[in-house]
Amino acid sequence: MRRQLLLFLTTVISSLFSVHAQTVQSVPPQVPESVVFAGQKITFDRADLRERMDRELIAFTYSHNMSTLMIKRANRLFPEIEPILKRMGVPDDFKYLMVIESNLDPQAVSGAGAAGLWQFTQATGREYGLEVNSNIDERYNTVKATEAACKFLLKAYGKYQNWMTVAASYNGGQQGMDRRIELQHQTDAMDMWLVDETSRYMFRVIAAKMMFENPALFGFSFKRDDLYPYIPVKEQIKITDPIDDLVKFAEDHGITYADLKRANLWLRETKLNNKSHRTYYIDIPDVKAQYYNPSKTKVHNPAWVK
Repeated sequence: MRRQLLLFLTTVISSLFSVHAQTVQSVPPQVPESVVFAGQKITFDRADLRERMDRELIAFTYSHNMSTLMIKRANRLFPEIEPILKRMGVPDDFKYLMVIESNLDPQAVSGAGAAGLWQFTQATGREYGLEVNSNIDERYNTVKATEAACKFLLKAYGKYQNWMTVAASYNGGQQGMDRRIELQHQTDAMDMWLVDETSRYMFRVIAAKMMFENPALFGFSFKRDDLYPYIPVKEQIKITDPIDDLVKFAEDHGITYADLKRANLWLRETKLNNKSHRTYYIDIPDVKAQYYNPSKTKVHNPAWVK
């Protein structure tokens, strides 16, 4: 009996380490001589820069569960995020900041109460135009939250004229970055003494870019079947009045309440109060697209599959 149990446990453990979407590798990627982020060349020829970059490359290489999920989710989210960044005039590389913020989980909530893909706090979300209350929380609205993040990033770039400093300010706050610039007489966050979280943040964003551009370099290998498909919106319903029952609203449009919620996470209750008669757009997903053949999943980035 003990031998059979040991054999069973050995089989289970072996299966856990044979998932085809990832390959354990013993050596992480080497720190490159330089990278380009948002058009800005960053050279790792200084000891602290090289070692800080090395730390994050190691972390990404061995964080198998989260790194795997992030690339799977990116196949669904990047097609929606990238056009917004382009329209708002923000470098495409800042989608990797969103990766770091939320692990591409649209429902992510931090211990400090930051929420959504871009991890806005309530106060910062409202500052950049998002409605946040118990009934509506636009931090969970992919389009509006991305637009708000772009406003933050563009405002920061207008002050700092350095995209890595902008990235650091997203983590540490613009007021905090202003104080450090004044105190330390530096304008590049990579040359400043920062709290550990913010100091690591810039290098984590760069490591995310490197992994997404070449997963194999980190020991990850995916098939088309592994990636999550983009679920298209069938139609958008313009709303200017209250909706007393969102369950019935969903049924009237041929979907379930669960379908409605997944497509509109910003609706936080089973009704839409809207006493001020604001204009909202509710997405009606293409429910047929939720049933798909994984082998026919559209691959957003060919570098993600072998």
